Amino acid sequence: MALFPIHSNFERDFVVQLVPVDTEDTMDQVAEKCAYHSINRRVRPQPDKVLRVRRHEDGTLFPRDMTVAESGIRPTETLDILFMDS
Repeated sequence: MALFPIHSNFERDFVVQLVPVDTEDTMDQVAEKCAYHSINRRVRPQPDKVLRVRRHEDGTLFPRDMTVAESGIRPTETLDILFMDS
């Protein structure tokens, strides 16, 4: 386990934020940590949707159970956090 900084580009938020995650966090946990800084602050919750993580650079959608360590993302890389149906 190691602290790992990423930039969160959360859907419908106008602020890109630096968020600390852990290398063993799954993408669901990454989305949850990013949501903490956006939902109910500048973004309305969407309880009928699932949060998904995608690479900002090329649009790759990460599997929800993939860990940060497995993903190959780089420190401070920008990730898009999106509301999706599944």
